[in-house]
Amino acid sequence: MSSGGRKRRAPPTSHPSPATQAKTQALSQEDDFVDEDVFLNETLITEDEESLILRDIEERQALANRLSKWTRPALSSDYVSQSCSVLFQQLEIDYVIGESHKELMPNSSGPAAIIRIFGVTKEGHSVCCNVHGFEPYFYISCPPGMGPDDISHFHQTLEGRMREANRNSNVGKFVRRIELVQRRSIMYYQQSSSHPFLKIVVALPTMVASCRGILDRGIQLNGLGMKSFMTYESNVLFALRFMIDCNIVGARSLSNCQLEFDCLHSELISHAPEGEYSKMAPFRILSFDIECAGRKGHFPEPTHDPVIQIANLVTLQGEDQPFIRNVMTLNSCSPIVGVDVMSFDTEREVLLAWRDFIHEVDPDIIIGYNICKFDLPYLIERAQALKIAEFPILGRIRNSRVRVKDTTFSSRQYGTRESKEVAVEGRVQFDLLQVMQRDYKLSSYSLNSVSAHFLSEQKEDVHHSIISDLQNGNAETRRRLAVYCLKDAYLPQRLLDKLMFIYNYVEMARVTGVPISFLLARGQSIKAKQKNLVLPNVKQAGSEQGTYEGATVLEARAGFYEKPIATLDFASLYPSIMMAYNLCYCTLVTPEDVRKLNLPPESVNKTPSGETFVKSNLQKGILPEILEELLAARKRAKADLKEAKDPLEKAVLDGRQLALKISANSVYGFTGATIGQLPCLEISSSVTSYGRQMIEHTKKLVEDKFTTLNGYEHTAEVIYGDTDSVMVQFGVSTVEEAMNLGREAAEYISGTFTKPIKLEFEKVYFPYLLISKKRYAGLFWTKPDNFDKMDTKGIETVRRDNCLLVKNLVNDCLHKILIDRDIPGAVQYVKNAISDLLMNRMDLSLLVITKGLTKTGDDYEVKAAHVELAERMRKRDAATAPNVGDRVPYVIIKAAKGAKAYERSEDPIYVLENNIPIDPQYYLENQISKPILRIFEPILKNASKELLHGSHTRSISISTPSNSGIMKFAKKQLTCIGCKALLSKGNHTLCSHCKGREAELYCKTVTHVSELEMLFGRLWTQCQECQGSLHQDVLCTSRDCPIFYRRKKAQKDMAEAKLQLDRWNF
Repeated sequence: MSSGGRKRRAPPTSHPSPATQAKTQALSQEDDFVDEDVFLNETLITEDEESLILRDIEERQALANRLSKWTRPALSSDYVSQSCSVLFQQLEIDYVIGESHKELMPNSSGPAAIIRIFGVTKEGHSVCCNVHGFEPYFYISCPPGMGPDDISHFHQTLEGRMREANRNSNVGKFVRRIELVQRRSIMYYQQSSSHPFLKIVVALPTMVASCRGILDRGIQLNGLGMKSFMTYESNVLFALRFMIDCNIVGARSLSNCQLEFDCLHSELISHAPEGEYSKMAPFRILSFDIECAGRKGHFPEPTHDPVIQIANLVTLQGEDQPFIRNVMTLNSCSPIVGVDVMSFDTEREVLLAWRDFIHEVDPDIIIGYNICKFDLPYLIERAQALKIAEFPILGRIRNSRVRVKDTTFSSRQYGTRESKEVAVEGRVQFDLLQVMQRDYKLSSYSLNSVSAHFLSEQKEDVHHSIISDLQNGNAETRRRLAVYCLKDAYLPQRLLDKLMFIYNYVEMARVTGVPISFLLARGQSIKAKQKNLVLPNVKQAGSEQGTYEGATVLEARAGFYEKPIATLDFASLYPSIMMAYNLCYCTLVTPEDVRKLNLPPESVNKTPSGETFVKSNLQKGILPEILEELLAARKRAKADLKEAKDPLEKAVLDGRQLALKISANSVYGFTGATIGQLPCLEISSSVTSYGRQMIEHTKKLVEDKFTTLNGYEHTAEVIYGDTDSVMVQFGVSTVEEAMNLGREAAEYISGTFTKPIKLEFEKVYFPYLLISKKRYAGLFWTKPDNFDKMDTKGIETVRRDNCLLVKNLVNDCLHKILIDRDIPGAVQYVKNAISDLLMNRMDLSLLVITKGLTKTGDDYEVKAAHVELAERMRKRDAATAPNVGDRVPYVIIKAAKGAKAYERSEDPIYVLENNIPIDPQYYLENQISKPILRIFEPILKNASKELLHGSHTRSISISTPSNSGIMKFAKKQLTCIGCKALLSKGNHTLCSHCKGREAELYCKTVTHVSELEMLFGRLWTQCQECQGSLHQDVLCTSRDCPIFYRRKKAQKDMAEAKLQLDRWNF
């Protein structure tokens, strides 16, 4: 871009680094000491005081020097030149209200909105670009017959109303101008190409809502009286409006910028993210975690509990190892190999050192696990409690403090989630917990569980009640805490790399045209780009606007199919329907317009749901155009991905094709989202009605064509149909034959649909267990020589309200049925598991159920097992009881007949320590029976009788130990180690009948102790390996980990066995 002749502001002076500030401050203080020494002899400082002050200065200077090694690369001489043009990747965008730039906008005065674009150059320099001259605006439909004089009078009237509504504002002119323009509403088909609209330009973005309210309520017009107006595009966010108008998309590259500069919005050039411009800048990614010392019985609170450690890892995007690893600790800490340990005497020093670290490192993206809801707000609120006013300056704008506010995100897909928003200006916060909850359905979202699932590694989980003890110990215990804290900072970085989040979200931002932070906080929505189309501001209707019939699910013919089942899938069904039938806001015809416009039948599509849309020969829809662009771009990206050799290029292209696919599929959801900006149930109901019609049509064609009458070996049968797929049994016995017939069927049926609707053959299930609609399992084949995986849908393997026994039992049964083809073996396996459960041989860790404690007990409307247990644990020991936010593990124990489940919930550790028997019948009836019967009912004639009745369902009765009532006064009497008979006074080991077997029983006791010691040793060593040290005690309390309960049980059994062995000493 040419920049000749444009007047530029000289680059502002750079911020002094913490190192420079410390040196200047030190010199200034030293001068002050000299002045006092010369002029104020009566207040001379002592030698001890002077040494303390000098030591403090030296420490701060040493810290500043230590931090300075992590600064960004120095600017080259090219960047210092004012004539140099800068190419950088935009990362974040916002706006502030400031004074108009006098040189760039000499004719403007007063406050104005200044767009701030933050980004990074390919050399790694951070950029802040202040864009001037872009003004907020919206539209209203121009009343018929309104001329220039009427517009001028309307302008004056609106200005007056705005001045009344904003009396405290110092803005000189609220409504900058009103222009008569030609536009057309995106809603409904209109024969004329455009209509007169009024473009209302206001002074500040915040005034759009005020002006919209005035126009909604009504305004006095000459000759028209009081008239209210529907506004158009008055709900578009100002930053997004800027990006749309300037053709800037999220994470694109921008040129014509310097590192610190002001420019007009017309001087920006946006490059399409292709070729050289598709590469990613070396973003600095900070992953951090904090540890707090909570009080006994309380979850840490920022008003009371100190921040004792902050671990930091900084990685350059595209590299797999951090180039900065440090931990800041309160009080001393022993060294950690490969980690910069910085210890401080006060919490104030820890917080300010972290703030200086942020300034010096200047991260572009800040990540962590639950940082938006806990870590960042805790740091801000803790600094407020300590009255450290200078701490919250963590963003890229000088003297601008970070703000924390409560937020709510709602969508049909993700539901409603409450969180906190921490506005760190110029830096993207990427909370891995929120991303995991949004993008993946998992049984548990704890960092330990997520890491085990994706990384196949776990971490030591130290409960917050133990952290204070480690902090109050010595340098070695604090080192242990620091290692734990570092692991909590390292795992989010590993997850970020493993799941390619940065690549995927950057590409999604590029595709959808919004900043990355918008995707994380607001979801995705497609913006209309068609020229001269404006979007009406539709009031949120919530769920009351109406509903529409969903997709077709053909009746499932439940059974176990031992012949191959071919699956025919529609390629991008809903986008294809919208393109094939030109479904869009601007092609929808209202019922009265159908009659009034007298449209020819060959120019309209009447959808199965009864709506009317014009065909593309009259008006090409904007949504079909967007979809064509997205799918064509995805096709190019996939082609480039096949040719790519560089791993980073492959990652970018794969992220891009995935983003394009998600965006294309989201167009349909955008029309059906009643909480979205522009819902249109006529479109969404038409799409699903066409989808239902096509599934039915496919079923009919398959069953009509593939018959023995038409020369095929077998007659085909459609056994199930879902939203966009049909399962067909062609009757053949080999996978290869099923694949060939599947391809033939797909090609034949595709020819009967309007392009681009296409039916594809993708996979074969063999064998296939169809349980009911949306519940099935089978071996997934894409090649005839070997299956790819075992595929399941809707089967209880990941539900959190099921114990681990259910998941293991279902998975193992499916493995035996589908892979081993051993149905009798699967039946026997279930019987053995039921027998082990009823005979008290089941590992307790398999019976633990876990639920989250989201509020206090009084706030729950109904009694819940985990809530009641938390209250009982609080009465026993408030220090170790679960707090709000914790997950509560429990088992169901035996109790009096008729007792409710919530009365029978108990802490697994308490059960182990007190030998309390669990209730096996509860687990059999409420946990195991339904999932198992669902699997076996399509296979066995009488599954319930076969599996839940018989000799394997015999149980043993275990008495519940009691220490209450009269049992408080009972004295325990020793029993014989051999036969358990009561021993007479004076005997400690064996009765008279077993005396002859003394050597045998002694050896048996020793062997038993030895076996338990070996078992406990193996479990203990496994836990030590997980925590990263074989020389320290295991403190882990991760109740998501089955080894935790096995270790506790083995420890208790070993202690009891040793007591038995000790009796032989007599």
